[in-house]
Amino acid sequence: MTDDDLIAAARDAAAKSYSPYSGFPVGAALRFADGSVVTGTNIENASYGLALCAETVAVSKAMADGVRGGLVAVAVTGPGDEPITPCGRCRQVLNELAQLSGTDPDILCVGPHEVRRLRLSELLPHAFGPASLT
Repeated sequence: MTDDDLIAAARDAAAKSYSPYSGFPVGAALRFADGSVVTGTNIENASYGLALCAETVAVSKAMADGVRGGLVAVAVTGPGDEPITPCGRCRQVLNELAQLSGTDPDILCVGPHEVRRLRLSELLPHAFGPASLT
């Protein structure tokens, strides 16, 4: 799967967003070393604090399916004129999954005309993770 395919999967996920309150549909697609892809979309709730971000949904789906390592790339897309990055909470959730196999995945921050490629470690330097508990 190419980066363009991963971005298309994230855009497809965003089209399935449940975002009636913010009107800000976000999609995420996670690519693993074995070539598998897991997608997620944001899910809002009338009690705003209970909303789920697209990246968190995708990580939850992966974990529920037993995927515990090998995260190599993530594409995140949303509305607006600029590339979107994962929020702080999602960076931490992605980091947990990445640290299970010691990866530092590419994060493709997708906008309508630009894709910014960053490493998760650039977005979340000095991350707290499983190794921090020992």
